[in-house]
Amino acid sequence: MDVSQYLEIFIDETKEHLQNLNTEILNLEQDPENVDTINEIFRAAHSLKGMAGTMGYKRMQTLTHDMENVFSEVRNGSIKVKGNMIDILFQCLDALEEYLNLIQESGDEGTNDNEPLIRQLNVVLNSKESPAPVEKKPEEPVKKEPVEEGDAPKWLSIKFDGTQKHVLQEAVNQGKNVYGLTVKVQEACILKAARAFLVFKALEDLGEVIISSPSVQDIEDEKFDLDFSLIYVSDSPLEKVLQAVKSVSEIEGAQGAAIDEEKIKDFTGEAAVKEKEPVAVAVEEPPVVVEKPVERKPPAVAQSPAAKGTEKKSQMSKPAVNRTVRVDIEKLDVLMNLVSELIIAKNSLVSASVGDSAGNSSVNEHIEYLESVTTNLHESVMKVRMVPIESVVSKFPRMIRDLTKKLDKKMELYMSGEETELDRTVVDEIGDPLMHLLRNAADHGLEPGEVRKAAGKPEVGSIFLDAYQDGNNVVIEVRDDGAGINTDAVKEKAISRGVITPEQGESMTDQEIMNLLFHAGFSTAEKVSDISGRGVGLDVVKSKIEALSGEVEVKSKMGMGSTWTIRLPLTLAIIQALMVDVGGEKYAISLGSIQTIEDITPDEIKTVQNKEVINLRGIVIPIIRLNGVLDIESKKNPEDNMTVVIVKKGDRLAGLVVDELMGQQEIVIKSLGRYITKCKIISGATILGDGEVALILDTNALF
Repeated sequence: MDVSQYLEIFIDETKEHLQNLNTEILNLEQDPENVDTINEIFRAAHSLKGMAGTMGYKRMQTLTHDMENVFSEVRNGSIKVKGNMIDILFQCLDALEEYLNLIQESGDEGTNDNEPLIRQLNVVLNSKESPAPVEKKPEEPVKKEPVEEGDAPKWLSIKFDGTQKHVLQEAVNQGKNVYGLTVKVQEACILKAARAFLVFKALEDLGEVIISSPSVQDIEDEKFDLDFSLIYVSDSPLEKVLQAVKSVSEIEGAQGAAIDEEKIKDFTGEAAVKEKEPVAVAVEEPPVVVEKPVERKPPAVAQSPAAKGTEKKSQMSKPAVNRTVRVDIEKLDVLMNLVSELIIAKNSLVSASVGDSAGNSSVNEHIEYLESVTTNLHESVMKVRMVPIESVVSKFPRMIRDLTKKLDKKMELYMSGEETELDRTVVDEIGDPLMHLLRNAADHGLEPGEVRKAAGKPEVGSIFLDAYQDGNNVVIEVRDDGAGINTDAVKEKAISRGVITPEQGESMTDQEIMNLLFHAGFSTAEKVSDISGRGVGLDVVKSKIEALSGEVEVKSKMGMGSTWTIRLPLTLAIIQALMVDVGGEKYAISLGSIQTIEDITPDEIKTVQNKEVINLRGIVIPIIRLNGVLDIESKKNPEDNMTVVIVKKGDRLAGLVVDELMGQQEIVIKSLGRYITKCKIISGATILGDGEVALILDTNALF
């Protein structure tokens, strides 16, 4: 069997399972008795084993099989979760990740059998007798049979609403049977969701599934243990229904009972278990109420419109194909490029219609319609490309746990805004910079426990990772409640490294000194470690963020901690921009960075430390003359009023002096390629409606 066509799906799903396992094992460390967490880990390990086996990755399958065995014993209560066991499980996840990386690179899992890990897992398994709780033994006989005589069957605890209750009563009125069913899948079954789907298919041939427990979505996602329950309507007798279920392979058994009209009237889920006698019957027993339906089976056309409507609703209860589609990012890039070309074509039409003195109203109407369509199309494509940053940040709690042990410091990571969405290309690149900042906060930011105690702080340090949307940007903050940045130490280090002169150091503000941390090769660490302090990191963070058209800045207070703020654009492809003219050349400035536009007289400009500034409503703002920066001769007379575009970068403002404003336009960002990398103030180019090329100014670099 050729499984190469499924490789991409295998890699994606394995990544999801590994991340899920990382998160759940962390949760288990905090709450070792949590049954839901233990079941979730068992399910994820079971799915991974099945997938690896199907793809023919035997080593991966063996390791996950042994992990699954351990959790099988944990579920049974034979093994207690202890600290060293959590460490072994995390080592297993690292080994699985290693297999996955090799599979991604070469399609093969490599030759590492990870025998030491498998031995450790077997040691954990063999130690199961001693910690097994004695008091649980009397309960075990109860678990041997899925439903004992007199036990409340599982389908009795299904909760449902008035609509579903109405469907059941309608069914009884029409002479149909209503059954409660519980289906059990074999423990060795690899694809439980697929078996459940086949059970639903078999049942739909004979009747209608009204509701299931767990929900259909959970069954489809394999979020169930070994059994699931249904409330089911059919004309067929119970034996035939149970036989249909049992005909599906890898189904261990099925049990059910008929529910009569009286039971339906007060059947309200959990309450029924307490108030009513159990109505379940074992598989072999005959149905309780099956006399009447066979004789008075109504024709299909006799259904009331209400019943038809509700039956249609109930069809939603069958497992549907997942409503998400995995799309290669390159295909989305092609689609985005086509949308970009469409917007350029629309801009050309706008230019042509402006040039047409006749001003044909019909053409203008068509252009307006085209503009509306292209804008909507662009927004739709952008939404398709957007993914939550959760996929990146979900690996950090595990990293902080490992750092706690490595650095011997107590720390906690608090995250918020994981659902914030960013362009897929940005999300793929943002992981490393965030990891650097978090490691930096753990190593440099937080003090050792005894130092924190002496300073009157809690012994456990706190690191915060917050993400939120701010206009056309996404802001990600990494904060800590550590010692803060010692600007004197940074200044001394910078002078000793020759980054600045002692004279420059005297006139620098604290903020300017802190910004030296982003200088290439700069580190304040006393010794190099594998966590941080190699002299790479913050300069890499800065260059990576700026390559994504973003910015990063730091703020700190001695004794209080530091905040690193990353600001990223939502999209890297199409933006709303203000078109300006400088010396007869056209330039674009992103609307997202513009605060206001001011008309300034020449006498309003003052000089502070040889730099031009204006006092705008009590705020002193530095002036940047674009014609000077771009080396173009201005067309404006020095005595004329100046048009100043006030732009912002974080909390800072600056005024860009331009010759003329040309209006707002939706523009497509085209890269200048790798050959023009020295000119930082130009972030790209765009093609205007008349075919002319206009350069896009990077206001962050101008600051």
